[in-house]
Amino acid sequence: MVLNDKLSVGKVLPLMESFHSLQGEGYHSGLPAYFIRLGGCDIGCHWCDVKESWDFQKHQLTPIKNIVENVVDNVENVVITGGEPLMWNMDILTKALKSKNKKTHLETSGAYKISGIWDWFCLSPKKNKLPTEQAYTQADELKIIIYNKHDLEFAESCAKNVKKDCLLYLQPEWGKKEFIMSHVVKYIMQNPKWKISLQTHKYLDIP
Repeated sequence: MVLNDKLSVGKVLPLMESFHSLQGEGYHSGLPAYFIRLGGCDIGCHWCDVKESWDFQKHQLTPIKNIVENVVDNVENVVITGGEPLMWNMDILTKALKSKNKKTHLETSGAYKISGIWDWFCLSPKKNKLPTEQAYTQADELKIIIYNKHDLEFAESCAKNVKKDCLLYLQPEWGKKEFIMSHVVKYIMQNPKWKISLQTHKYLDIP
């Protein structure tokens, strides 16, 4: 992958979309936030609901100044998601957001080198490309997508690598929720270190 100089250092980023909504998942579910979704991901989860984000070349390279200028003034929390944000250098973007007194939240698979300044680090590991050791140790929240029963075993293997105060979440995959939800609920009742994460924004029909 050949990158231009501005992209390689994070002065521009492949912006797929940005919007004001509520955080739908995990610990901050229900919290108003501004979302910045970046293009680019090579992990290839078959159940991914934003496959259009995978090819970064389909999304316009946008200067950091323009991205930050569009952040809603009265929103404190900014969620950087994707795609896989850590494919790109997050230093300039997060520094600019912090200069506007925003709290920076990251949603990542953790498979790439960490860059950026983060107030909240949500790690969602994928079997196709496992997180780095640094990602495990930095995670404030571990969120495992549960597509089948074997994913519960994967969740436990990931939980062994995070710090003791990391919050643990199991999230039923949306397309399989009718099948897998009861298994997740039963598992959490038997293993109370875990909590359930639901994609509440989909139930609410909001972005």
